[in-house]
Amino acid sequence: MNSPLDLPAIAEAAARRAADWLRSAQPPGDPARWDVKGRHDFVTEADRTAEAMITELLLTAAPGSRIIGEELHPEVVTEGLTWIVDPLDGTTNFLHGYPHYAVSVAAAVDGRLEAGVVVHVPSGRTCRAARGKGAWVADRRLAVSTTRAPAHALIGTGFPFKHLDRLDEYQRQFATVMRGTSGVRRAGSAALDLADVAAGRFDGFWELMLAPWDTAAGILLIREAGGRVTDLSGRDPGIGHTGLVAGNPWIHEWLLKVVEGTGAETA
Repeated sequence: MNSPLDLPAIAEAAARRAADWLRSAQPPGDPARWDVKGRHDFVTEADRTAEAMITELLLTAAPGSRIIGEELHPEVVTEGLTWIVDPLDGTTNFLHGYPHYAVSVAAAVDGRLEAGVVVHVPSGRTCRAARGKGAWVADRRLAVSTTRAPAHALIGTGFPFKHLDRLDEYQRQFATVMRGTSGVRRAGSAALDLADVAAGRFDGFWELMLAPWDTAAGILLIREAGGRVTDLSGRDPGIGHTGLVAGNPWIHEWLLKVVEGTGAETA
């Protein structure tokens, strides 16, 4: 098994390889060519091809490791060296030519995140993190924002588009967050939203349910940038399907209280 010191470079090489290919890929314009995984949830050959490319590189570089991937390897495992892969986060954006989609690759050893990379495909901007070594874009170290007052905060979110039974719950949270902050944004890629928290562009983020491939790299980016990430109850989200609350320490605390319904002050 590779040393954790090797994992960031391997993850970045795999993510960049897929991103470079996706940048030149033509999305199928005819919706008849979009495969439907579930309500509002599409997949294309671009997703599958990108994941296959990533898998080939990772398993060649780290024989015996395992993949958790959205399209080809959805079973969650935590033993040994595991790669958590979203080959195209923001597929609907990709299909519509909306330039906000990403490749996300993370590495975990026995369930502990060691490396994470998120590549914004259209621009090639690459955010990377290694446990204990910080989060970076090129030679610039990332840091979460220092905004303390919710009234000054900009919050990212994701709609429960796969879980419409939770829409009323989400709308109650949204109303409280909207009233208490300077704004809420939803762009359609959780991986990029979490990278934006790490970079200080968002002060916080929440979503009711996400998959591990949506979040693993972003969780490490935020932690290494000085932020906090928990599930909706304030616990470590681990590597699994869960809701998420993230942000700098002050906004995370406030946002978690909102999500938990404790009636936190909004000023």
